Amino acid sequence: MNAASVPARAAMNATLQRAWSVLETVPDPEIPVVSIRELGILRDVRQGGDGVLEVVITPTYSGCPAMGQIAEDIALAIGNAGLGAHRIETVLAPAWTTDWITEEARDKLRRYGIAPPSGSCAVTEKPIRFVPRSMPHAKETVACPRCGSTHTEKLSQFGSTACKALYRCVDCREPFDYFKPY
Repeated sequence: MNAASVPARAAMNATLQRAWSVLETVPDPEIPVVSIRELGILRDVRQGGDGVLEVVITPTYSGCPAMGQIAEDIALAIGNAGLGAHRIETVLAPAWTTDWITEEARDKLRRYGIAPPSGSCAVTEKPIRFVPRSMPHAKETVACPRCGSTHTEKLSQFGSTACKALYRCVDCREPFDYFKPY
């Protein structure tokens, strides 16, 4: 190993750690109470083959309109921190899943008035069974983020953004967004 490469590697490791810390503070533009890391949008921060800092992000869905703003916010945070040249790589595979939302973010969503996704979307070993469209789906139980009641009803499949549904608590009568699992 070249002795000159040891300090360079240590400097890059320090830069990567600093970049992770800086990017931890970048909020999601649609739900500013959580960071892009907590939502699982921020996938990796690494050194590219050419030595440039690479930030890897995955959109919550391929048509997410917030990705342009997220890229701008990342660039601004990196620039303000003096981290130098960087590039942002958007990766679509594996597709983002609500399983990537941290427990801390789920708590923050709940306190913010958004019911976090329930269950897990992780792939199981069971084969996927075809369900004819004419059969009703099992009703999902969604707890109210305000009072905790599970006596809730879906008002609309789409809420304030495409990744949320609009619900209402029958007990406290308050409407709320539900972050749909996928």
